Amino acid sequence: MIRMAKTENGTVRGIEAADPRITAFKGIPFAAPPVGENRWRAPQPCRNWEGVLDAGRFAPIAVQDTPGIGDNLYNREWHVDPDIPMDEDCLYLNIWTSAKSTEEKQPVVVWFYGGALQWGYPVEMEFDGERIARRGVVVVTVNYRINVFGFLAHPQITANQPDAPANFGSLDQQAGLRWVVRNIAAFGGDPENITIAGQSAGGGSVMSQMTCPDNFGLFQKAIVESAMIRSPYSQDGIGIPATLEQAEKKGEDFFAFLGVKTLEEARGLDAFYIRDRYAEYAQSHERFFTVVDNRFCVGDPLVLYMQNKHAKVPIMAGNTADEFPSSIAAASEEELVQKAKEIFGERADEFLRFEEAHRQDDSGSYAKVNGIECTVKTLFKQNKENGNQENCYYYRFDIDIPGWDNPGNFHSAELWFFFETLAKCWRPFVGKHYDLARQMCNYWCNFVKTGNPNGKDADGSDMPQWLPYTGETPSEMVFKTEGPCPDNDDESEFKKLLMENVKGFLLNK
Repeated sequence: MIRMAKTENGTVRGIEAADPRITAFKGIPFAAPPVGENRWRAPQPCRNWEGVLDAGRFAPIAVQDTPGIGDNLYNREWHVDPDIPMDEDCLYLNIWTSAKSTEEKQPVVVWFYGGALQWGYPVEMEFDGERIARRGVVVVTVNYRINVFGFLAHPQITANQPDAPANFGSLDQQAGLRWVVRNIAAFGGDPENITIAGQSAGGGSVMSQMTCPDNFGLFQKAIVESAMIRSPYSQDGIGIPATLEQAEKKGEDFFAFLGVKTLEEARGLDAFYIRDRYAEYAQSHERFFTVVDNRFCVGDPLVLYMQNKHAKVPIMAGNTADEFPSSIAAASEEELVQKAKEIFGERADEFLRFEEAHRQDDSGSYAKVNGIECTVKTLFKQNKENGNQENCYYYRFDIDIPGWDNPGNFHSAELWFFFETLAKCWRPFVGKHYDLARQMCNYWCNFVKTGNPNGKDADGSDMPQWLPYTGETPSEMVFKTEGPCPDNDDESEFKKLLMENVKGFLLNK
């Protein structure tokens, strides 16, 4: 087993995982601490160290609201520890490897956690990389700055550092990825077979990294879970980056809220004071997110993907069945007709001919669909129309999630399954859930290895075949309680119309 590894900055010592065939390296620094003058600055080079760095414990998580307070779904699910170490000095990553030597060149997955770019951390218990590492994949989870520390913009920052004026959390992710390219061979990984992956804001981060031209060639595959959050009924959506000028104005407002006038004053404040004031600020102001700085981010990642301005790599993406539904809010059929004309224009009558358009959900809204599904399929269809040969694989997660809270297929539910970490969850999962998790993790790891999710199950039998999604063959994999269920039927005419609307919104046609 590789228990010690020599990185570009010094030697690290890992620790055996629960399975001693796996070594976990926790808390490896990949950049200088982003404190003092490095606050709101692109990640700076990591300093070298003497001797051997003990990498047996996770480093502190990025500064954010204290997790584990209250009884909401996510605090029950994995944000369970309000005493978890937290510090502004947070640019560390973690590695799980089963390699016995540096010559093995195992495929690598680099994981970006979710949390709306405001919360979250790579040491959430569902992100334990051991089960994936057992399948011969080196797992890397990267910490990065979030909320106001990761995404503040301000005119003085832009003036002082025009080459990197914003998106510091995204630059942290990029720095972590580049560190992996340079160093992962020491852990038995292959720097030429890297997959970047993430869920929710982590999946949105994958899209941001995929559409940053500086990253082309750094990775060979991508996994985007529950992140293409757009609606077929609106041009608005989650994850659309603001302009730098808009973000700078927000930064000025926040400095005034803090009671400071200069960047130097703001950098002198205590990090936890800024955190607490930001929590107050966010009660009446929009939070800080990715912005178009024309350095790292050159546009809306989904639009750039539609325009074929992205890394040409195989991609896996999908959604849970119940997350981010899209519908048309209307008090009556008459109002539905009026709104359909506003949304679909000349195609309103075509939309209204479909029975699905007139179905009301429990809230009284009409034509409820999954907006992520429509968006993912639209992008995948366009990818082939753009002449790209790389395969795109779509999934939908739709199982019975047990528990007294009856949560349905909530946003993030699939994480327990793709990481095969159900045993850490409080929910009363039973054998069929564990069987599905094993297969989902198999598919995920096969894709990381080869760009094709298909392969054998643990008993040597073939898993159900998962075909790529194209306009001609709109294949999908539906993960059901009883197992993986391929669906190779054509899309309904109703779904096709909605996808055309998504395309129009993204391309402003």
